[in-house]
Amino acid sequence: MKLTVFGATGGTGQEVVRQALGAGHHVTAVVRDPARLPVTGEHLEVLRADPSDPASVRQAVAGRDAVLSALGPRRRADAGVVARLTHGVLDAMEAEGVRRLLVVSAMPVGPQAQDAGPLDRGVRRVISAVFKEVYADLRAMEGELARSDTDWTVVRPPRLQDKPLTGRYRTVVGGFPTKGRFVGRADVAHAMLAMAEDARTVRQGVGVAY
Repeated sequence: MKLTVFGATGGTGQEVVRQALGAGHHVTAVVRDPARLPVTGEHLEVLRADPSDPASVRQAVAGRDAVLSALGPRRRADAGVVARLTHGVLDAMEAEGVRRLLVVSAMPVGPQAQDAGPLDRGVRRVISAVFKEVYADLRAMEGELARSDTDWTVVRPPRLQDKPLTGRYRTVVGGFPTKGRFVGRADVAHAMLAMAEDARTVRQGVGVAY
């Protein structure tokens, strides 16, 4: 597949790029600073572009089979950035006739596991309160997706960890794994790439966790 990755220099974005190349895909990594992307590969194109510039985004997505976004606020002060940039990506995809989009959101934005215990419910309430600006941004992003005509998938992980790929994560389409409190960035990337060709996840939120 021909893939474009936004947020390619972040922890999850780097994993998406690395694993996609390993699987034989052709990858365009959209970055502001190429020096921050340590990943290399024969089928990698590093496109230095500003995700807020419409012309740059159209160039990045044109002719691609799917777009994967690991864009996210680096701090609470960045709240609002993700929804705005995602809106630009959606406009570019519509203009170029590209339909498949997968984005990273967060567990507290989606539905809670129906059989979640008191501890999990309490932790969710605390996290949602502390990072309310960030989650408001992600909810706005998901709203942009829902109003679009793209074949989107929202991937909702809990707390992210920097650890090697395990492949032992759980996914729930339209929900969230019971007692899923952690997941590695590498496993989130692995799940996103698997979902890229999974029709069951189209226009769905998917919880992913250990």
